[in-house]
Parts: sequence; structure tokens; C-alpha cells
Amino acid sequence: MRDIFKGFALAVSMLTALPFFRVHDFFKGINGYAVMFYPLVGFFLGAILWGVYTLLTPFIASFHLGIIIFVLWVLLTGALHLDGLSDTIDGLYVSKERALEVMKDSNVGGMGMIMSATFLIAKASSLAHFEALYLLPIILMLSRLNTTLAIYFYPYISQNGMGTLAKAEFTKPQMLIALFYSLILVAFFNAWLALLCALLVLFLIKSFFIKRYGGFSGDIYGFSIEATELILLNLLLFTL
Repeated sequence: MRDIFKGFALAVSMLTALPFFRVHDFFKGINGYAVMFYPLVGFFLGAILWGVYTLLTPFIASFHLGIIIFVLWVLLTGALHLDGLSDTIDGLYVSKERALEVMKDSNVGGMGMIMSATFLIAKASSLAHFEALYLLPIILMLSRLNTTLAIYFYPYISQNGMGTLAKAEFTKPQMLIALFYSLILVAFFNAWLALLCALLVLFLIKSFFIKRYGGFSGDIYGFSIEATELILLNLLLFTL
């Protein structure tokens, strides 16, 4: 039970900037549990955003409130996945041989900065016009479910860091538990279209990056989360 709680705390530490349950060491035995909780942490983050939106709706114009929720979204996640997005994009503008080295560089390249800014504008605009904010918990959950599935099913190309430990410790029962509670929440919100779209995004990302690099890295996990969120926002924006 202690490992389960520490795993949840590690998931919160890895995916959010919340000052709770901070864990900074990847203790043996908790990394698989952390991955198991990734979708649940995403759901809680989306619930926070939805709750803030509900509280402020009577007092703030809807467009401006959408921008506020977007800013809060970035703050709650600490822009952690955006860093992965920019590093992954930088890696796409160099040769395969140099890409992983470029992605590990702590300095953001020009193309990574430009494309990340473009991405943020698109995401802010999508959220500003998005009316079904009660689905934010599902959007954030499914984007992290994609990472959970990627960790279990697809190769990890780095040789160190949390990703290596997570891949080694994440078991089939833990993956099935994450998938099970995610499907229950999808059914509760009747968000099957969003689930199918998220899985399609994961398939396309997997197909591209396994062909290019042979697998995933921490940066590509962040890219996957951000790409899934933006695509789901726009899918639901145009279908609801």
C-alpha cells in the first residue's frame, strides 16, 4: 500500500506543478504504480480546470475566461509537456543521427520556439471557443492514457531516467487497471468518440517516431500529451 501511495505521489510530481505529494526520487517499486495513475492525475487536473471555470462563469466573459483557463492549464502542468513538445520539434529539423542529441539539449532551438508558440496560440484559441469544458477531465485523462499505453506497448530509446524505470516496472495488471478506470470514466461521460480519436493520434505518433527513432523518449511522451490535447479540443469543438 505504501508503494501505491508513493506511486501516486510520484505521478503528481511528474505531471503537475502542484505543491502536494512531492516525490523527487524514483524509488524502486513505485515507478510502475506512478504510470498506472497518469490518466487519473490528468482527470483530476481537468476537474480542477472545470471547477474553476464553473465558479468564474457568472463573473467573467466567456472568451476571456477561456484564456484564463488556458493560462491555469499551463501553470498547473508547469509547462512540463510543452518542453517535450519543443525539444521533439527541434529534433525533427536535424538528421536522425543528431536528433536525440539535439532533443537532450536544455536550450530551445529556433524552430522549437516558433512552433511551440504557434501551438500555444492554437490551443488558447481552441479553448477560448470551447464550450463543453465539462469534458476537460476526459481530454486530460486520455492524453495521459496515451502515454501510459505508449510506455507499456512501445520501445523506450533512452538508457536512463524515469522512463527506463517506468518501462521496466510497469506491469500488465497495472496497465489493465489504468485502462479499466479510464474506460469507466469515458463511459460515464459518453466520450467514446474522444477515446477513438486519442487512440488514432497515438497510433500515428507511434508509427512516425518508431520509424524515425525506433521508439519513444520522455520528450516524445510530452509531445504526445500536447498533440492529443489540441486534437481532442478541436475534435470536440467541431462535433459538439
